[in-house]
Amino acid sequence: MALLLQGALEFARAAEPCDRPTKFGVADPLTGPNALFGKDQIEAVRWAVEDINAKGGVDGCKLEAVVIDNQARPELGIEAANRFIDVDKAPVFLTAFSSVVRAVAPVANRTKTLMLSIGANSPSIAKLGDYVYTTAPLSDVEMKALGPYIVDKLGKRRAAILYVNNETGIDGSRVLKRAFEQAGGSVVLDESYEPDQTDFTGLILKVRVADPDVIHIHGIVADTTALISQIRQLGIKTQITSYQNAFNQQMVQQLGPAAEGLVVTALAPTAEENPAVASYVARWKRDEGREPNGLPYTQYFYDAPYIVTELFRYVREHKMPETGESMRTALLTIRTFPQPLTNAVTFKDDHTVEKPVYFWQVRDGKFQFLGSTAQH
Repeated sequence: MALLLQGALEFARAAEPCDRPTKFGVADPLTGPNALFGKDQIEAVRWAVEDINAKGGVDGCKLEAVVIDNQARPELGIEAANRFIDVDKAPVFLTAFSSVVRAVAPVANRTKTLMLSIGANSPSIAKLGDYVYTTAPLSDVEMKALGPYIVDKLGKRRAAILYVNNETGIDGSRVLKRAFEQAGGSVVLDESYEPDQTDFTGLILKVRVADPDVIHIHGIVADTTALISQIRQLGIKTQITSYQNAFNQQMVQQLGPAAEGLVVTALAPTAEENPAVASYVARWKRDEGREPNGLPYTQYFYDAPYIVTELFRYVREHKMPETGESMRTALLTIRTFPQPLTNAVTFKDDHTVEKPVYFWQVRDGKFQFLGSTAQH
């Protein structure tokens, strides 16, 4: 574990000496099963820091992101937070994944260090303490919209809900179940599976017996891919839905024809709504030869350093000590932050934010936009 901390990466070191270091922390998986998302999220942070510094940084001082690989593991998330606080003296840091955010929250609250959660979606994150805020909507926003969408737009009324047995799966699937039933649907199967499970034959046979007209999967990328593949291999052609975690072009490529028809939600604007997104995707294709894994998540990761920049700017303009307490004061004073890729975000007193929900479907091997709650 110590090696992970020793291997911390530092982006955008100041080219010239600056008497006001502008460091913030970022903890995300660069290795392990979730690195597929984490590496692209960190690339988005790196680009944002480069772009901010190219425009003068924070009042002439370079912004610097100290990045630590936490493998999306709670114990490494705690180590990373302690490193940011004790060694780097960073008054604010970013992290993701619901189990990690929950584990790190006591550290942030005890030390009064501002923690911004990006993409972790458990509704309980809104109740983790004074120093924990999410920059993106939680799953109650996403799943409350998907429930009636399945009934009203997809015309499905008998659902099988399959969810990974962790905080993300349990909390998100509960919200969907309530929303689906309130919209007039009936849940005919409600089953969990373990995070490290690879053989889903028994679970899929239960699905066959329940005979739903829609199957919702609330898991992580690896198990969602395996589940969809095995469902199709066993001859079940039922409509499948998932959430933002499945907005992953690489997963679609791995699944091939099995991914056709998959409907997912997303919480970030499309290129049609925000032209900057088109430029961002083009940058990925130019620099990396592909689209990012989990495009909506990377959009929020790109935008987060812009929030951090405004927090530092406010604290310095008002000659406040650069502490987590000052950062929190700045957050709650500014409230609404313009963002390049996900549009403006407003932080509310209950530690939540609201954004439209977007619906996408895999057609001919690509995600095609279906519509959004903003259009209703």
